[in-house]
Amino acid sequence: MVNISSGHSGSRSEFLELHALPPVSPTASAEDSEDAAMNSQHTPDDHPLFYDTNDTTPLRGGEALPSKSTGRALLFKLGLSFFLFGLINNVPPSTPKGIIAFCNIFPALVAKVGWPYILKGRIRYARRLIGCCAISVSGMIVVALFEGLYMRLLGICLASFSSGLGELTFLQLSTTYHPPSIGGHSVGYFASGTGAAGLVGASIWWLVRGLGVRTGVGLSAVMPLTIPVAYYFLMPHPEDFASLPLPSDYEEEAVAITSTVPYTPIPTSDVDDDRSADIRAQAEKNVALTVSDKWKLVKPLLPKYMLPLFCVYLGVAPALVYPVPPPEKYWLMSKIIHSIRDYYPLWQLVYQTTVFFSRSSISLGIPPLPTRLLGLPAVVQAVIITVLAVESGVGIFSEDSEGVSFSLVFLLISIEGFCGGLAYVNVFYRINQEHQDVVTTSDPERAKQEREFKIGSIGFADSMGILAASLVAVPTEVELCKAQVSRGKLLCKAL
Repeated sequence: MVNISSGHSGSRSEFLELHALPPVSPTASAEDSEDAAMNSQHTPDDHPLFYDTNDTTPLRGGEALPSKSTGRALLFKLGLSFFLFGLINNVPPSTPKGIIAFCNIFPALVAKVGWPYILKGRIRYARRLIGCCAISVSGMIVVALFEGLYMRLLGICLASFSSGLGELTFLQLSTTYHPPSIGGHSVGYFASGTGAAGLVGASIWWLVRGLGVRTGVGLSAVMPLTIPVAYYFLMPHPEDFASLPLPSDYEEEAVAITSTVPYTPIPTSDVDDDRSADIRAQAEKNVALTVSDKWKLVKPLLPKYMLPLFCVYLGVAPALVYPVPPPEKYWLMSKIIHSIRDYYPLWQLVYQTTVFFSRSSISLGIPPLPTRLLGLPAVVQAVIITVLAVESGVGIFSEDSEGVSFSLVFLLISIEGFCGGLAYVNVFYRINQEHQDVVTTSDPERAKQEREFKIGSIGFADSMGILAASLVAVPTEVELCKAQVSRGKLLCKAL
């Protein structure tokens, strides 16, 4: 990990103490979850940003604030920044065939477990993101420069580690934006970027594949540099939203939402500012979550967020291969499938496309799933995987109904992609919007670290699901292929 000091990350964290809102009322019941958080109310006097009842112009101390167009511009820049973060961080590295999938998954899992659970104290976002960029570039350069298997495996491990650490860091960064609707905006666009990464990565490799691994991956090594550029020059600071009138979709939340940290007045003089700085410095020095603190925070997240995320990525894609469709019978399919080896990339394309659209659901304005339904995508996917396994091993339709079988598989894989994408974006959106216990909000620094830890702590669940799926995929496909051969279908042997 490369540690490069920068004051940029500090400005983001300091915003939480300077521009926070009043805490949640201690009389709120346990049923006042994040699904109902938007219904909480404050009077204009309770909130530093309020609206004159006779005018649509926000006021702070009687002074007019910047226009709503400025708020829209900042939201656009914020969304674009997090979209780029998700896209560049998750574009899969192009590697030669035969590389063990384990090396592309396990290092990311190590990063997602090690950083939030083992490290303590404040997150220095600038240092961490520049470190991720350096590690990612190094990994791609290693793959490009060395032809030996072990060196290329090392390069893949470095890129995987950087991707895992970067993902949890960007999700943690989203918690620094307030009101919570702005944080949710960040998560929605980040998830959309991760969904686009699969399609963009495949497209990039398609364009540079003729150049070979060395040149193609070497040229791709410049892409991670987009992350620090977007972080420093495009992404708005959290404090930029403190006094802005937001578009209509955000105004009500900006006024009515309850914050997760106590309100602290903005300093009115240099003396007050120095005193606030001293208080913040002392708090930053002393506050660090212990192992016991983290375990208490994690326990309620296991069934609520981690289990749905783990299960939805545990699915195994069975061997679904059919004869090459004849043009005279299936004119459209024959233009797509030219050999039996074209089926697997086709199913991957269908899956990645639907993942992209479903992960973009919140950024497209589609309401998020209620918390109680976060496990629904995993249940639906389990049913789909069962049907696909039966189709692969036994065959639901006769050999003469290949067109029907193809259409069924296409539909089911599309739904499977929607399930995976919806689970990802909704789990992280909901935990981003989750309110903390009122008891913990008396300490702004502790509340900040708890929010960052909670959203970062569940990130390993999807990697665990993907890793488990990769470990059981090979024996599962072998058994399904044996079942196909036993009924006279030998196509899987040619793969």
